[in-house]
Amino acid sequence: MESSAIENKVMSAREAINRFVNDNDELIIGNYTVGTCCELVYEIVRQKKKGFTLYSQSGILDVDVLVNAGCIDRLVSTYVLRSGGKKGGGAVERAMRAGTLEWEDYTNFNYNARLVAGMHGFSFIQVLEGVMATDLFKKRGFMGEDKYRVIQCPYTGKDILTVPAANPDVCIVHVQRADRDGNAQYWGAMGSVAAAALCSKRIIVSCEEIVEHDVIKSSPHLTIIPSYRVNAVVEIPWGAHPTEVLGYYNLDRFFYGMFMMSNATEEGARAWMDEWVYGCKDREAYIDHYAQKFGSGMLDKLKARAFFSAPANYGSAFISSWDENGRERTMGITLETLEKTMEERGMLCE
Repeated sequence: MESSAIENKVMSAREAINRFVNDNDELIIGNYTVGTCCELVYEIVRQKKKGFTLYSQSGILDVDVLVNAGCIDRLVSTYVLRSGGKKGGGAVERAMRAGTLEWEDYTNFNYNARLVAGMHGFSFIQVLEGVMATDLFKKRGFMGEDKYRVIQCPYTGKDILTVPAANPDVCIVHVQRADRDGNAQYWGAMGSVAAAALCSKRIIVSCEEIVEHDVIKSSPHLTIIPSYRVNAVVEIPWGAHPTEVLGYYNLDRFFYGMFMMSNATEEGARAWMDEWVYGCKDREAYIDHYAQKFGSGMLDKLKARAFFSAPANYGSAFISSWDENGRERTMGITLETLEKTMEERGMLCE
């Protein structure tokens, strides 16, 4: 997690999406229900990327925006919102009815199991067999027989249910803060955020703020994605709006409701996309447009009140077994003396 400065990973959303997201990629949205990476999603739409197989544990505004823009061919998920309720669906349902979107449906547990398997380098993982009694197991979409497989346990001989590992090409994820090298810190409802990022081949991190590396080192328990795995870091204040980011701002219920109403029809969704995605070149323009239309006071009301956790003491007497004179602290000898002694006693390996 130490700072390396080997490569400048800080860039704009436009550059990050252009460099690391390709047409026909397997794309995963790392955030789960809250604090989603809205601006990264919008930038994908603006660049007219397409042909994705999208992984998303919870299809909220982010997934519907991508589907409305025609970016997705296939979806792997556990849930999507229905903006129109019983009288009509959102973008996902419209696309499925039109035959332009295929969907593979999993339980939350089975979806997460696929990410965990991919994160740990497994090719598959065992899941609970109770799902075999449901249509989730019986009905197969574009994955066919690979959605679930039943194999024989090599230890008990019993049949066990498995799902394949997921290793998407790229993950887009929004966090509270990161340093310039890509150490990404996140706190709050975790869901599948860490696993979604770490099972992926490339990772684009957007954050509310970029902080110094010393801030990261002072709270290492909050780092869920280490720098060596991250390809790009994008600082985007309000980058998850209208969803919430713990410690920064609340869910914008008014604006989210406005999206839901618009998304209930194809015409409404098109008008909303034209105004808030295509009509705003970046997040700064989006926030400016919001303030002009509704007043900056609306955003001010959403800003989080400070509620800090108690600091943890990560201090120690020293950080190395060797003192400032190069002597081992317990025995008081140098490394050269230690090696010589070990060699004399036949304990030094070549």
